[in-house]
Amino acid sequence: MNLSSTTDQYNAILINPAWRKTTQYLMPVKFNDVTDGEVYNIYPATKLAGGKIFNGYASLAKWIIQQKTVVIDGFGGVLWDITKDALQAEIENAGLKVNFVETANYLKSTDEIEEMVQPFLGTPSSVWGIKCTLELKDLFELDKVASPNKNFDINILIGTGAALANWDAPIVYIDIPKNEIQFRMRAGVVTNLGTDKLIEPAQMYKRFYFVDWVLCNAHKKAILPKIAIIADGQWATDINWMQGKDLIAELNQIGESVIRVRPWFEPGAWGGQWIKERIPGLNKDAVNYAWSFELIVPENGLVFKSDDNLLEVSFDFLMFNNNQQVLGKHASVFGDEFPIRFDFLDTFDGGNLSIQCHPHLKYIQDNFGETITQDETYYILDCKPDAQVYLGFQETINPDEFKTALISSQQQNKALNITDYVQSHTAKKHDLFLIPNGTIHSAGADNLVLEISATPYIFTFKMYDWVRLDLDGKPRPINIDHAFKNLMFDRKGEKVQNELISKPKVIDEGNDWKLIHLPTHTEHFYDVHRIDFEGKVAIDTNDNCHVMMLVEGESVLLETANGTSQVFAYAETFVIPAAAGAYTLSNLGQSTARVIKAFLKS
Repeated sequence: MNLSSTTDQYNAILINPAWRKTTQYLMPVKFNDVTDGEVYNIYPATKLAGGKIFNGYASLAKWIIQQKTVVIDGFGGVLWDITKDALQAEIENAGLKVNFVETANYLKSTDEIEEMVQPFLGTPSSVWGIKCTLELKDLFELDKVASPNKNFDINILIGTGAALANWDAPIVYIDIPKNEIQFRMRAGVVTNLGTDKLIEPAQMYKRFYFVDWVLCNAHKKAILPKIAIIADGQWATDINWMQGKDLIAELNQIGESVIRVRPWFEPGAWGGQWIKERIPGLNKDAVNYAWSFELIVPENGLVFKSDDNLLEVSFDFLMFNNNQQVLGKHASVFGDEFPIRFDFLDTFDGGNLSIQCHPHLKYIQDNFGETITQDETYYILDCKPDAQVYLGFQETINPDEFKTALISSQQQNKALNITDYVQSHTAKKHDLFLIPNGTIHSAGADNLVLEISATPYIFTFKMYDWVRLDLDGKPRPINIDHAFKNLMFDRKGEKVQNELISKPKVIDEGNDWKLIHLPTHTEHFYDVHRIDFEGKVAIDTNDNCHVMMLVEGESVLLETANGTSQVFAYAETFVIPAAAGAYTLSNLGQSTARVIKAFLKS
């Protein structure tokens, strides 16, 4: 099913090469084309009462005029010049004089800031840094920030970090999705905090991940209770906004009912065609789709909708305000960090993922500043008959010989017969392959993998990438040394079949339903169930968060204890917070519904 031609025409103008470099459509300012549950919805939104979300700089300027003095803060990546010019035009059109004080003028020097953040960036050749321990205020000379000027009708302190100056004024906060920051970064229209230098995108992303986003998130959390207006700045020349108190009310609502984030999609060297062919509303001109960020919450947002106006905020807002509701008995362990992620790896008519592994817990903590490590599983949502998953070593593995072969392949650009060293397993729909840290693995071509994993998502140590180039025509980074400090060479031979391929077991059943346990590895802190049912099933959260997806069937109706009801289509991810308590799922299709449930172990 395709979206309407009106939507297609609208999307055609939403790729603006002047300020975003991507083949992905920008989320519309207004949207009403998709009915939840009919098809996979790329713009899922929590529906609010009318009059809660307002559109345009004119309406925002009118609110600012009523306040006379305001602080406009926001995440790094907002196009501040466009925002300032738009507001200035509206205010001056009202016959008023406006004074802007810009935080960018009070940053420390670029050289000083770069010296401060350098310890967190690793070497220039490294893909990774370590999470920054500075605070946003460290980048500024806050004692020099000007005060409001009484000679003007309106005073506005504007820019990232504006609330740090402690003006006695209401705070407007402009948020922006992480994917849009990256598209702007690639277009060269935004830079990292405190620098005017444009650098290679991978290095800019590293700085965002390990420094900018860490500082901005901590600042956002600190000022959340003070935010009077929350605005969505992803459209650059347009803006949607709502009252901060209304946002909090809606976060409280979804924190005890159901959550679905806005997914986003990216092409890649090994990417396939399943997502492009089966998910409506995406740009078909993209070369492929390798990933869908279904629930990688450091980079996902929550969308709200009122009078067809859409407004997106980062998932962080929910965790800062409602982590106890969301995580229940595990909130004391994970705090603001949502621990489980779902994402799609699409290799249908594509290529193999790199041969890779992920770091041990102590290694990721000591070297990268993360608190949990990248333990993964591959759930096979769909596959062709001969699709393979590479997992575990051959019984005859010799670590020294393997390392020598990998280095030789990299240096000579020479293909390896990887199955001389790594096992290959035929994939079948609904198989679950277990990939605790240190395990060698890869998804082969012609799979649609639902990756059910711990939240960290960038710590992949590639050892072999099939002698190919990335989409930019350059080789992808190979990390043999990191990998060999983490590889578990005892995960080999029959042990792989016994310990790394889940053995499903029915643990409860009724007249028309079965609860199937797909056991994870002892090192995984999460577990997986699948519920197969014909009619209706009742489930209790037991004060635990459930991450779910319909992996077979047409659609299901979710009803929570507080009266919330929502329909979800095949392959849509949704989260039941611990505070939801009891809920039911009803099968709306003609065939058996199968729903995956991932949850934290007790």
